[in-house]
Amino acid sequence: MIKNQFKTILVLIAIFLVITSCRKSDIIIDTNTSITDDGSGTGTTTWTNDKEYILEGFVFVNPGQTLTIEPGTVIRAKTGQGENASALIVARGAKIIAAGTLEEPIVFTVEGDDLEGSVPLEARGLWGGLIILGNAQLNSEFNESKIEGIPFSEPRGIYGGSVNNDNSGILKYVSIRHGGTNIGADNEINGLTLGGVGSGTTIEYVEVISNQDDGFEFFGGTVNCKYLVSAFCGDDAFDFDEGYRGKGQFWIAIQAPSLGDNLAEHDGGTDPVYGEPYCIPEIYNATYIGNNTLHSSNLMVFSDDAGGKYYNSIFTYQSGGTKIEYIDGFNDSFHQFENENLVLENNIFYNIEGNNNSLILSAFSKASVDLTSQQSVLQNYLLSAGNEVINPGIAITESDYNVVPTGNVESNLAAYPDEWYDEVSYKGAIDPSGNNWLTGWTLLSESGKIL
Repeated sequence: MIKNQFKTILVLIAIFLVITSCRKSDIIIDTNTSITDDGSGTGTTTWTNDKEYILEGFVFVNPGQTLTIEPGTVIRAKTGQGENASALIVARGAKIIAAGTLEEPIVFTVEGDDLEGSVPLEARGLWGGLIILGNAQLNSEFNESKIEGIPFSEPRGIYGGSVNNDNSGILKYVSIRHGGTNIGADNEINGLTLGGVGSGTTIEYVEVISNQDDGFEFFGGTVNCKYLVSAFCGDDAFDFDEGYRGKGQFWIAIQAPSLGDNLAEHDGGTDPVYGEPYCIPEIYNATYIGNNTLHSSNLMVFSDDAGGKYYNSIFTYQSGGTKIEYIDGFNDSFHQFENENLVLENNIFYNIEGNNNSLILSAFSKASVDLTSQQSVLQNYLLSAGNEVINPGIAITESDYNVVPTGNVESNLAAYPDEWYDEVSYKGAIDPSGNNWLTGWTLLSESGKIL
């Protein structure tokens, strides 16, 4: 009897060991998790930092679903162009909760990136990007549009609505690297695309680095963003369309040494071009650094009735200045300037158009128009609005960027209008006497490019 019991115990132990071994084996196999979408989206789920996620194709978080991503999680995407591109799209009515930390940022990158230099810093267009769509207002005719960068036949690509405080979730301490696949003519994927995203959404500490197209593009909406960095992208660092009118603070743009378009491009609508509400973002404490070599690149461009407001910011090392479109004084950005919807106050400009004050801020027109009067108005405005043409002490070389200012950036400040903004005592995105918030979580910092 005792022998039989002993045998039974041994059998049970053996079975337990086999089951345990299988479970361990299953866990090892499950660490490589391929994410595809058959139309049902991701579901309401959590991606954990103990697994390796591979995006294959266009993956949606469908309406009503919430995707949570743990701090320290790395999401890699299959390479591919056109219909074979990979991207993560948070549909209108869905949420993403990607709240990384300084110590454990969330990283989106290309498959094969070991995060230790296996992918060159300025490699671009290797996968798609991150797209978030919401219910906030646009200035298009029907207040809805289909987002660029994914097939227009995809019904989950619609964004826009009337809920300006719409909440699409949280992005915090997120690094988006090496994206920007082009799926067709004039249909590119930006690093972070925000379509109709509302002010209930939290976006802070987000890096887009080495994207083939724009770093950040805002299509309408009201989302407010702090601590953004767009570096080494192939087109614009920041692009605004379709009536975007959120707030921003502590934004950094850095162009690649021989690539890039505008540091910021402010546009109107799509259909109609001159729709309302107007595109009027309000941004404090930006630092925009150009490459000073591409003569087709500008610091900022305002066109198609778009405005925008910049205060307490630093703009430096760009071969082209700020251009404001004039057409007829009504449907143009010069009209927004005259109505105080295009404001540049208490900023520092340095090494823009060779420090020629008359070119730092100028009017342009697509038609044959005499702009002498408009140019005179802008020239008189530049220095009367508290702007300075001085050296902020930001230095760039072929190998690195000292983005912490050493010049006089702590005087002549514009007041902060409401409690959303952090009231700081300096111009630009980096505190000259404090911690550099880029360090510890960005690829820009890890690469040794910034000092």
